[in-house]
Amino acid sequence: MAANSFGTLFRITTWGESHGKGIGVVIDGCPAGLNLSEDDINKALSLRAPGKNKYTTTRKEPDVGEIYSGIFEGITTGAPISIIIHNQDADPSKYDPIKDLMRPGHANYTYLEKYGQFDYRGGGRASARETACRVAAGAVAQKILGHYGIELTAYLSQVGSIVASIDLGLEVETLRKRVYGDPVFCSDELTSLDMRAAITRVTKEGDSLGGVVGFLASGLPAGLGDPVYEKIEAKVASAMLSIPASKGFEIGVGFEAVSMFGSTHNDAFQEGEPSIRTNHAGGMLGGISTGLPIFGRVAFKPTSSIRKRQDTIDTSGKHAEFILPKGSRHDPCVAIRAVPVVEAMLALVLVDCFLMNKSSKL
Repeated sequence: MAANSFGTLFRITTWGESHGKGIGVVIDGCPAGLNLSEDDINKALSLRAPGKNKYTTTRKEPDVGEIYSGIFEGITTGAPISIIIHNQDADPSKYDPIKDLMRPGHANYTYLEKYGQFDYRGGGRASARETACRVAAGAVAQKILGHYGIELTAYLSQVGSIVASIDLGLEVETLRKRVYGDPVFCSDELTSLDMRAAITRVTKEGDSLGGVVGFLASGLPAGLGDPVYEKIEAKVASAMLSIPASKGFEIGVGFEAVSMFGSTHNDAFQEGEPSIRTNHAGGMLGGISTGLPIFGRVAFKPTSSIRKRQDTIDTSGKHAEFILPKGSRHDPCVAIRAVPVVEAMLALVLVDCFLMNKSSKL
């Protein structure tokens, strides 16, 4: 199985399965001289960790990352950084009754067609459990970006048809504190209550909801991104659409641009020091950052694992009825725990572009 790595100069490779002994990530290309501790990693992992409240899965994984290499006396050496997260609450026995069934909305069929075998224990490599590795790597990326004054955050902006009002004019750090101070990572307190009520209701019904996660980064220099095929928005899109359950992506005003006129959508330049009055383009032109904040949104489908009965087939192609075994543990809305994952993937793209830009001219 190829394609388990992401990035060019700052490159990560993740490994491990949902119900295996553990998961982990190897980070190659991290500059030497960065102060880095396991606390930095674990603070980020705690945001994504399951079992924190009734709005996420009941699987309880402490998600404690251990740094095995690349650090000496608390400082990065430039060598590969290896981080391991041991699985503590895996229970593959829950999947025995359904191991020969095609799980609706899951990767069983496509993996079997491509590889001839599939790890049915929670989806194995296809599981969103892998995203913990991305969050661990993203913590390192954010530490580098923070050194240069670049800040970023993600946030839950929509659950089902409930849309939050997010103030993107706030300082990123202020917005981030509000986001992670909320049970479902929504900075709009009143809308968060509605979201939580909807998630509680759909959980009781044995169903699930989709959602939208927004992201915002500021403090970026102009010039990040490499045309033609490595445009910064293309790299961000690739990062976001690699996240399990992601189904849509937009940058800047995104699809809203379709209903705008060019005279409205164009971000006009101002006199004096090059600057732009508006930011409909989301902080990039021609695939290169303008220096304005980068923002966009990622759509996530409703969780595929639901308690309702569903029609399916078994591995021989015969009709079957799919019912989740008792005691199965799943998120009623994957978009909630996708928030720190979106933030991590944005950090990984930006740090890679930032390091690459240092070699773009004399």
